[in-house]
Formats: sequence, structure tokens, C-alpha cells
Amino acid sequence: MFVSFKKISLFVVGLLFFWSTGQVATAATQPHYTIGTETTNVPFGIQGKDGAYNGRHPGLDIELLRAIAKQGHFTYQLKIMSFTGIVQAVQGGQVDGVMAGLMKTPERQAVLAFSKPYINASLSLVTKPGSTIHSLKDLRGQTIAVKTGSTSEAYAKTIQKKYGFKVRHFDATNTALNDVVAGNTAAAIDMTVTIQYAIKNGLKLHLVSTPDKSHQIGFAVKKGQNQALLTRFNRGLAAIKQNGTYNRIVHYYTGAHSHVVRKAQTDRSFVGLIKQNAPELLAGVNLTLKLAVVSIVLATLVGILFGIGGVLPNRLLHALFVGYTFIFRSVPLMVLAFFIYIGLPSLTGQKIPLFPAGVAALVLENSAYIAVFICGGIQAIDRGQMEAARSLGVPYLASLRKVILPQAIRNMVPSLINQAIMLLKGTSILSAIGLAELTQQGTMIIARNMEGFKIWLLVALIYLGLIGILTGLSKWVSWHFQIRKDAL
Repeated sequence: MFVSFKKISLFVVGLLFFWSTGQVATAATQPHYTIGTETTNVPFGIQGKDGAYNGRHPGLDIELLRAIAKQGHFTYQLKIMSFTGIVQAVQGGQVDGVMAGLMKTPERQAVLAFSKPYINASLSLVTKPGSTIHSLKDLRGQTIAVKTGSTSEAYAKTIQKKYGFKVRHFDATNTALNDVVAGNTAAAIDMTVTIQYAIKNGLKLHLVSTPDKSHQIGFAVKKGQNQALLTRFNRGLAAIKQNGTYNRIVHYYTGAHSHVVRKAQTDRSFVGLIKQNAPELLAGVNLTLKLAVVSIVLATLVGILFGIGGVLPNRLLHALFVGYTFIFRSVPLMVLAFFIYIGLPSLTGQKIPLFPAGVAALVLENSAYIAVFICGGIQAIDRGQMEAARSLGVPYLASLRKVILPQAIRNMVPSLINQAIMLLKGTSILSAIGLAELTQQGTMIIARNMEGFKIWLLVALIYLGLIGILTGLSKWVSWHFQIRKDAL
């Protein structure tokens, strides 16, 4: 009896071993994809307190994607970015697919291949409570808010001439809706479920009507690419519809008694918001400082090289200095960031990681300004000092390094620190390509709690603190070098 039990035990252990080995092998062979999503499109994506989508109910899109990936036998990594750049990102190959409440339109279908629709959505008109606007006909002469690149923007343009209103564009839904609350715009057009979420979370708005009632929302990949991903997505979507998972998820977020209100954030006071969102804000400050420090160091080194090239008696180096400073002082930082992160991968076919892309944009812009400071600082030193050094037999470069540069740098330090301050503020622009620095963290927090005024005030105070430290450093350095200069 003992022997037979031992044999049975060994047999069971063997079966478990081979089963587990097979499971590991299957998991290892599952394809892995990068999926782009957007943070401000609630309730399609709802971040947890840690800023991630790991919770039980992370939003309609993310929860559906989680279930679809399991049934479609693929794994994925989310890449968070702004809605305006998300279609460009999939075209440029930075992401393999897009799951961001993306409505099917003829323009998008020209460049993207869509999955089977996973939900239908309507667009609604929303105003402040007590507004005299009761329909589209009342919008004549008024200004409405829409999200840039969205279907609501496209729809507004098609009816703009008929109803005689103006359109104001915003990068995020929560910004557009808060603009209506502030009274800057008379109304907004956006997805009905998004507006309902905002109202349930305390934003003082009134849903007027749903003039545009049916749009299919789907998962999308670049046309002609990642067809295997699209097939797996459709297969997984069909599976969760069949086993009931789909109905359960959709009802949770869009049902008459949906549960998408942020119940955890009951304290909406300023102090309460700080306590609840401290991890995200600290993460934003941390990334902002990393971007700033790395970029300042690299920009200074590059700027010194080009700045010295601008004063050397060499036509080629001078031409490089002129061309470099003209180009990168002329191109806006946001355009530069989009070109590096989305434009270059479209040309080369190689993905560029988000952080290096942001640093590259900051370095290119700021090094151009630093190069001008360096060149001007060197030229401000009396020529007689260079001539005196050369007359003593000191080579040109040695004279530049030992005689001219030490004096020039003392004069340039305040300007360099001021440029560092400009660079620190410039990091906020990189939120457009999805870097979760301080500004982007603020945007994501507001998308959850709709507390636009308080969160932006808090973000502004944090920037004031960071800039105040750098400004104090600039004054101290200026005073320090002035004392040394007077002593000499």
C-alpha cells in the first residue's frame, strides 16, 4: 500500500511538473506589445493612488484590455501619453497599438486599422448649471471647449458654421470642462460617459443634450502592421463577450448605477488633496529634477563646445555655431520633442525611449542659448589680454583656456543659472509626449478628481519652490563671483 501511494505521488508530481513547464513555455512564447493609452480620458482609464493601472477597476479601456489580453494570449506594457500625440505615436512605431477611447472616423481609418468595436459612445453638450443654453441653437456667438484631436473637435467643426459658435481647443478633457466651470467658455462637447463621470465626481456641470449619438470605439494599430495583434485582440474580445466578462465590465462603468465615482477621495480640502496625491506629486517632482539636472549638465557641455567654436578663427566651426544656434533657438521645444520622439522613429523605424527623447529636446534647445552666452562672454573680454598672452608665446587654445575662459565664465555664471531656471520650467512642455513629470502628474490627478483649481495651484506652488531655490542660488553665485572679482 505504501509503495503504490508513493508511485501515485510521484506520478502526480510528474504531471504537475510537466503541466507547469508547459504553462511557462506557453507564457514565454506569448507575444509582448506596447499599447498606448491616455490618462485624462475617464472613465476609460482611471489611475490608482500610486499613479498606475494595477487596481481592480482601472478604467473601462484598461480593464477590457486586461481581460482581452488574457483570452487573446498576449502580454502588453502600457505607454501613457497625451491624446494629441497618440495617433502619431502608433504611426511612428513608438507603440504597437492604441487603447484610448478612440472613435472610428474616416480620417483615422485612412491610417489606422481598427478592431471590432468594443463599445458605442455618444457626444454630449454640457454647460454650467443655470445656463441659458438649452440646445445647439443657443450657441450662436458663444465659444465652446473641445479636446484637441478628438471626435468632439471634429464634430464641432462640422456644425460650427450652421450654429455660429467659436471653438477653443484644449489638450485634455478635464481642462476643457474646467474652462466651462470657470465661465471662460459657454459650453463643451465631449463623450457622454466622460461628462457623467465628471459630474458624479463633483464638477458643477449640467448635461444639456446628446446631439451626436453613435460612434464606434475600437482598438487600433498602424494600417498594414501588427495584424497579428489585431487578430488576437478581436479573438480575445469575442471570448470575453461569450463568457460574460464583457457585460460585467461595461455595466460597471456605464450602467445606470455605475460605480466609477472616486469614493476614496472624500476629503477635497487643499490639505486632503495633498495627502491623497503626495506619491504622484513627489514622483512628478523627482522626474522633473532628473530631467532638469541631466539636461543642464549635457546642455552646458554642448553649449561650451559650440560657443568656443563660434570664437575660434575657423570658418567651418563658426558656420556650425551660427547654424546650430539659429535652428535650435528657432524651433519651439514642443515641436522639437514631437519631432524627436515621433518624427524620427517614423523615418528610421527605431523606437526612441521617452526619457532620452525628452532630454535630447531640452539639450538641443538650451545648449543653443548657452552657446550664445559662451561666445558673447568670451568676446566681451578685452582683446588685449589674448594678444598679451600670445606675445608671451602661449598658444591660442592655451591662452583661451587659461586666460580668457576663467574671466568669461565668472561673467556668464548668472546667465547660465537663469538658463537652468528656464530649462526647469521647460520640462513641463514634455508632458505633451507623455513624460510623467510634475505637470503631467497634475493633469492625471485632475482627471481623477476634477479639482482643477486646487491641483494647479498646488503644482504652481511646487514650481515656485523649485524656481525659488535656483533663483537664490543665482543671486548667491553672482554675489560670490562679484566679491572675488573685486578682490582681484
